[in-house]
Amino acid sequence: MTAANNPLVHALACGLLVQLSKVLTFLLREKKINVRRFVETGGMPSSHAASVSALSTCVGLLEGFDSVLFNVVVFFSLIVMYDAAGLRRAAGRQATLLNRILHEHIQLPGPPHDRLRELLGHTPLEVLVGAIIGVLFSMAIFRPPGGP
Repeated sequence: MTAANNPLVHALACGLLVQLSKVLTFLLREKKINVRRFVETGGMPSSHAASVSALSTCVGLLEGFDSVLFNVVVFFSLIVMYDAAGLRRAAGRQATLLNRILHEHIQLPGPPHDRLRELLGHTPLEVLVGAIIGVLFSMAIFRPPGGP
């Protein structure tokens, strides 16, 4: 299996490109570069959704969309996307609330506390856009062995 037809390579490439797009979007919007956006979670689009959708699409093209392996990969992809939009988003909202409570109501002794990270999850739209990007990415460039 070469890089051209390796689903893992395509999933990783798709995720990296989506993360790079977040850095470029920040640069265009804020007129300054923030390389931390490359490794931060959250934001538009979801690189988790893009990666797992790219992986699912590649496996479908390689093994068949009616294969057991494709069904397993889709199942786990849905779990990842649900987690990104559900559980991690809820954790981010809780971090926002805790930061506000600590800032407004509680004076802790010692140096100021580190703020909890608030941008942890995704909105459903960010997950949907990431999933669409992943499918389109793999449909456009993935070439299974023996294909055109």
